[in-house]
Amino acid sequence: MALDETDLRLLRVLQKQGRISNAELSERVNLSASACHRRVQRLEEGGFIRDYVALLDARKMGRQTTVFVEITLSGQADETLAAFEKAVARVPDVLECHLMAGNADYLLKVVAEDSEDFARIHRRYLTRLPGVARMQSFFALRTVFKTTALPL
Repeated sequence: MALDETDLRLLRVLQKQGRISNAELSERVNLSASACHRRVQRLEEGGFIRDYVALLDARKMGRQTTVFVEITLSGQADETLAAFEKAVARVPDVLECHLMAGNADYLLKVVAEDSEDFARIHRRYLTRLPGVARMQSFFALRTVFKTTALPL
């Protein structure tokens, strides 16, 4: 499915304001309400819109510490990678896990209350992940900016 400029305008608005009403959305992108609704439905069915979510404020939720963790595995066999990925997906404090090219095999984004809480996460979960040979953690001092919006 090819996206035209109207689809892109819809997506730009929706990824920043997912709860906008269809009436307001149609006005913002200069479409009739019914045409807007059909297009949004088509974008959802085509998988361009994956989900609608509420983005929580980590500080207000008591998770003000962000830690990036580089993980190097003991090997690159498919079974090793699969076991690691299955186990890390079950760690509740890991927001993201990326398979990397370079020195580390994986990069995790972890949220914690503070350094003591991260130590608990490290002991309880991260050190028990299968196939881990080396781990290096980096504490974020401040988030300069953060977005979930893709450039369109």
